[in-house]
Amino acid sequence: MLGWNGRFLKVNLTGKKFITETYDATFASTFLGGRGFAAKILWDTLPAGTAPFSPENKLVFATGPLTGFPLPSSGKLVVSSKSPLTGGYGDGNLGTFAAVHLRKAGYDAVIIEGKAEKPTILHVKDRMVEFVDAKEYWGTSSFETEAQLRRIYGRNAGIVSIGQGGENLVKFACVVAQEGRAGGRPGMGAVMGSKNLKAAVFEGTGTLVAADPQKLKKWGSEGYKEILGKRNYAFWRRQGTLSTTEWANQNGVLPTFNYREGTFTQAEKISGFTAEEVKVANRGCPNCNMNCGNVIKDAEGRNSELDYENVAMLGSNIGLGDLKQVAVLNRMADEFGLDTISLGSTLGFAMEASEKRLIKQKIEWGNFSDAKKLTEDIAFRRGLGDVLAEGVRVAAAKIGGGSTDWAMHVKGLEVSAYNCRAAPAMALAYGTSPIGAHHKDAFVVGWEVMHHVEGYGEEKVDKVIEYQHTRGIFECLGVCRFPFVNIGLEKEWYPKYLYAITGQKFFWEDLCVIAERVFNLVRAFWIRENQGRWTREMDFPPTRWFSEPLTGGLIKGAKLDRTKYDEMLQVYYKKRGWDEEGIPKKVTLEKLGLAEVAVQVAKYVELH
Repeated sequence: MLGWNGRFLKVNLTGKKFITETYDATFASTFLGGRGFAAKILWDTLPAGTAPFSPENKLVFATGPLTGFPLPSSGKLVVSSKSPLTGGYGDGNLGTFAAVHLRKAGYDAVIIEGKAEKPTILHVKDRMVEFVDAKEYWGTSSFETEAQLRRIYGRNAGIVSIGQGGENLVKFACVVAQEGRAGGRPGMGAVMGSKNLKAAVFEGTGTLVAADPQKLKKWGSEGYKEILGKRNYAFWRRQGTLSTTEWANQNGVLPTFNYREGTFTQAEKISGFTAEEVKVANRGCPNCNMNCGNVIKDAEGRNSELDYENVAMLGSNIGLGDLKQVAVLNRMADEFGLDTISLGSTLGFAMEASEKRLIKQKIEWGNFSDAKKLTEDIAFRRGLGDVLAEGVRVAAAKIGGGSTDWAMHVKGLEVSAYNCRAAPAMALAYGTSPIGAHHKDAFVVGWEVMHHVEGYGEEKVDKVIEYQHTRGIFECLGVCRFPFVNIGLEKEWYPKYLYAITGQKFFWEDLCVIAERVFNLVRAFWIRENQGRWTREMDFPPTRWFSEPLTGGLIKGAKLDRTKYDEMLQVYYKKRGWDEEGIPKKVTLEKLGLAEVAVQVAKYVELH
């Protein structure tokens, strides 16, 4: 079985035991890798109803068949678990040498269960596994932890770790690598902390074997060259995703003051052009020639790696118009291991709650000192920070005063940085995302702005599903989506890479079917973990977008229409092969090769 190692490493932290599990070619071609492997592993091995912080919960690090090979942006690692933030399926990906080393160590995934008796570091070097005492590391930031581990294991080791946020079980804590690469928005870092696992170190000395190494070398080189020749490559290297700030502000989708508005009067001060003036370096992931990370010196003289999402959520969303101060909050989040998107949402929520006098604390819009202190309080669960560490859904339920209407989340996961009052397709993408409101599963707002942004209808539904399939493919392949999505690398390269690596012919349509299969499996996981308590309301975006029109900008007065959104959602369900509540039909699951999943789902809901 070329292209895949055919092995998973299963680790039990409670007993300090590990075994190697194998899988066959059918499993590989059915679920491909990355999210596909992670979702299937969780479905098969996690008892229904397992508490996210229970030792029985699994934490999965998974790679894809393209991970680690010399081709564009092939250094992605998926980290997955049952989410403590949402209670459903949770995952994220991060670019890290840990992905490459895991593959070269001979594994395609690591499955971690149990709970270590004391803080522990998992060290995997080829077939050797050891459990290292992490007492001296507990309480340190992710940056400090990785720096110390590099002194021991070398600068080229693959290392992922958590900061104090993960240790203190902040429910939107992430897993961090390389001082700014973070993944696992729905609390994967908190699951890691609940297991007393401070870090994982991967060292692989093996060689990845491709079916046709000559073709792979040629096609990989040609793919890199194609990226360099793309029209917008030079501008991408200058600004990366930060150019989105100006675009989002011009088009009224920039999150501002907890999504009350879509434009920010100080947007220019946090734009990509401002970042260019103060940038000191670019950073990228393994095997990448796009280097999307823009590093600037923050207001405290420290390096901070920025992208659009953290600038928007820690800038305009909280009314902060100083890029260097935004960079401090971003760097603190990375050090503490907090998701920057959810952090920005909770800070904005707290500022609005303070403005409306629903809480005693005075936390002012745009006040850097207030935001900095509250970030620390969240990481260490102090005072109000302890409430906010649960995420805005729980915080709103505790604070009350109608705040659930402007707690910006879907299924418990805070909305990433696009205001959708006039973008129904993007609102639908958020509503139906596999992990909660996250843009990486269907960034359809860019297309939508160019094609009658406020319209509803079947065309937009089709585009959401198309984008969800496309993004799902990248989540399974183990490569970054940016070469395709942002630069325009031709999608035909990916089936070619798969063929050179595995010797198997996959057409793009085949990959879409795999993405659809995984999408439905994840939906089934949500239904199972909710014990069948599932309604279409769970696929609705926040109430604020329906009830409060924008008061400024080019699309002043815009808001979502609940009836039209509901009609669009129904069309989406029909095209997905789901019933009127958004539950996959039996025939849909069977058609996708998920008959055994249908049997399990039928224990909780009536399948049509």
